[in-house]
Amino acid sequence: MKWTSVVAIYLLFWVMSAFVVLPFGVKTHDEAGVPKIPGQADSAPANFRPGRVIAYTTIVSAVAFALFYLNYMQGWITPDMFNFYER
Repeated sequence: MKWTSVVAIYLLFWVMSAFVVLPFGVKTHDEAGVPKIPGQADSAPANFRPGRVIAYTTIVSAVAFALFYLNYMQGWITPDMFNFYER
């Protein structure tokens, strides 16, 4: 596998992991007991920490990509295993 493919696939894993990690640990202003700014959405987070989200996303995506790459190298799960037309 070329290094450019590795980087592109890792970035895809990183973006998907970001959407998975993003909602964990976030509280609204009502849940946190913090007053809202006038005009603020009710669902706006009160304790959003982008650094923590980036760190957790990097960890989750690294683990997921490592499993993907090991599967690519070892061939644990292949497309031939999912041939539903032959019975």
